[in-house]
Amino acid sequence: MNALQPWHIIILVLVVVLLFGAKRLPDAARSIGKSMKIFKAETKDMAGDKDKAAETEEVETKQLPQATTPAPAGTAQDKQVADLQRQLDELKKQQAATPAPAEQVQKNAS
Repeated sequence: MNALQPWHIIILVLVVVLLFGAKRLPDAARSIGKSMKIFKAETKDMAGDKDKAAETEEVETKQLPQATTPAPAGTAQDKQVADLQRQLDELKKQQAATPAPAEQVQKNAS
């Protein structure tokens, strides 16, 4: 008797449409879908990183210590960070150079 009835769902959909408007619902659904896709990818990456870290740790314990000094580990990461920072700066410059049309700004404001 307390279960969710079909008319409950209909009322809920009507309230959502009235609150957000029919024009914004497709955009909201699209952004939620993109967010879920990003979230899934990040959780896969985190799980993969843990597996790789465990494998690396096993390999390191099996290897014999070497007498040679290893190359600095941070140089590759520093280069990658610098490249990403450069790309970010370029994107910011492009975004600042191309102003949004007045219609789009007004549409986003309402």
